[in-house]
Amino acid sequence: MRPYILAESNWKALKEQKVDLAILPWGATEAHNYHLPYGTDIFEAESIAAEAGRIAWEQGASITVLPAIPFGVNTGQADIKLDINLNPSTQLAIVRDIVEVLNRQGIHKLLIVNSHGGNDFKPILRELGLRFPEMLLVSSNWFQLPDKHQYFDKKGDHADEMETSLILYLKPELVLPLDEAGEGKERKSKIQGIREGWAWSERQWSMVSEDTGIGNPKAATKEKGERFFKVVTEKMAELYLQLAYVDIKNRYE
Repeated sequence: MRPYILAESNWKALKEQKVDLAILPWGATEAHNYHLPYGTDIFEAESIAAEAGRIAWEQGASITVLPAIPFGVNTGQADIKLDINLNPSTQLAIVRDIVEVLNRQGIHKLLIVNSHGGNDFKPILRELGLRFPEMLLVSSNWFQLPDKHQYFDKKGDHADEMETSLILYLKPELVLPLDEAGEGKERKSKIQGIREGWAWSERQWSMVSEDTGIGNPKAATKEKGERFFKVVTEKMAELYLQLAYVDIKNRYE
């Protein structure tokens, strides 16, 4: 039993255990090019949240990592077979119910470890912050944590070299040979403001990518994934520790 993983814990251990911070990994179930599993975002969220939890726990933090939510916002992928969508309003309902439990039981800090680009928790946490003023609600996109271009050669944001390297490290038995992967070519918007990043419209996935990937994965290796995983989890553990120890009513300098 890892005492910082809720799903592996039991009532005997938890009954008297102090919990300062709850961590909620959140992924998605969706196609990741031809070579990666549909559960890529789930495996990443679970593994990163758990390893960061181990590091923080061993440094004295009283935390618990909740079971991962396996579905995310996939509204732009309605025609991609078995890409499972949760609407943002559904996510709000799920997070609200979890926050209500934590707040009632005196656990006043929640961190969402997000592993899917389509999930946007900022408006959800803004709304719930008003409803539950005693709670400290935080979200983190682990894939934005370090500058991944220091670790990988090819740019991308979905089933790319970075994600492929991570899954080669975490779940190598689920990765097809890279010569079977698509090149992850992205069709860019014809609208200049969207291309430049100061205007936004949801990407319609089947229009922007033939293989559902964005970014060439061919240079991925297990070794790159292991190195990146270590960097991400160490930084995430620092966030766990700071959140666990911070005074909610005195958290600004």
